[in-house]
Amino acid sequence: MHDITEIREFIVENFLFGDDNGLDEDTSFLDEGIIDSTGVLELISFLEEKYNFSIDEEELLPENLDSLKNLDQFLKQKFNGHSSNN
Repeated sequence: MHDITEIREFIVENFLFGDDNGLDEDTSFLDEGIIDSTGVLELISFLEEKYNFSIDEEELLPENLDSLKNLDQFLKQKFNGHSSNN
């Protein structure tokens, strides 16, 4: 299973320079400029390495990766073996 706290810590340390002020569960990473396209690749790499799975190209959607809340839902689906494109 995943731990959204660890993911939050990764984002805070790597993209917010340790300042999580204003990072809510539903804060959009892209709209708020927290993560750019390169950052998305770093986040994906972190998730794949941490949880030992692959994120398919068709899963690279804002609905899956653009906030802590979306990431939490996406990872729950991944661990339950359901595609996010159902």
